Amino acid sequence: MGNRLEGKVAVVTGAGRGIGRGIALLMAQEGARVVVNDYGVNVDGTQPSEGPAAEVAEEIRKLGGQAVPNFDTVATVEGGERIIKQALDSFGRLDILVNVAGILRDRMIFNMTPEEWDAVIAVHLKGHFCTTKPASIIFRQQRYGRIINFSSTSGLIGNAGQANYGAAKAGIAGFTRVVARDLGRYGVTCNYIAPAAATRMTATVSQQARELRQRAGIATATTPQGEAGPQPLQLREPEMVAPMVVYLASDAAWNINGQGFLVAGGQISLLHQPLPYRTIFKPGMWTLEELERDVPTQLLAGIPNPAPPAPDLDIPGRPKQQVTA
Repeated sequence: MGNRLEGKVAVVTGAGRGIGRGIALLMAQEGARVVVNDYGVNVDGTQPSEGPAAEVAEEIRKLGGQAVPNFDTVATVEGGERIIKQALDSFGRLDILVNVAGILRDRMIFNMTPEEWDAVIAVHLKGHFCTTKPASIIFRQQRYGRIINFSSTSGLIGNAGQANYGAAKAGIAGFTRVVARDLGRYGVTCNYIAPAAATRMTATVSQQARELRQRAGIATATTPQGEAGPQPLQLREPEMVAPMVVYLASDAAWNINGQGFLVAGGQISLLHQPLPYRTIFKPGMWTLEELERDVPTQLLAGIPNPAPPAPDLDIPGRPKQQVTA
């Protein structure tokens, strides 16, 4: 066991399985006392169970670490407060908050129900708020804290059938940048991870669905542009995300704040913040004729449509194409 987190207390939400479990185990191995939170639900957020959190907490204890399970949902203010309170009640302090808990209710936007939208937003985006708000009060008072949030390429780049999930994950990236500014002066850092790992959630997307998206010309998430061009993300073991999270939670990362990292197996990428990439300018108001000319040829030159219309559709404004079989 290491000692990078010796004396620290961590809350890890969604720690009963997958990525969260790997983080909780490695934090305990590095000396942290861990509140293992998991509502224990199915991937869609139904049928809660105390089993996953209890099993991981027991696994940590058998390995010589200290851990307690917590079975509250992150989707309510009351649940978030109870999670943070358990760290204080069990271990007397809180130093680290890792927000991993999540669910999926995938559906194309034209079929998505309000309940499917609300459920995913509640667990992911509201869930980050429900735990971070009470934790931030403690961190501000003690002038120390580490917050690591979990976003996704689904929100940062886009993925078909995940309007609810993508909106929540994009919101988490923005939430992270603001919290970093709110708390940075108090010695608190807040960063986010966009993971690529084989988990229960990724397993719900069937190979048939992936192939249908590919045949329809709908782009899926890729790694950042490199010399060989963007490459499909390789899903690796969920435990491979944990080292970067533990590093960000350690004292060694004291000056890393407001950043996003793509973690895909052995690949770690610093994500570019959404700042101006390319600009066209004129000293005055643009005319529509100028925009029709300059937006496609200058501002968006070389930028592909991630989901272009089928070639046999009669799209107003598109040059006529020969329909291929």
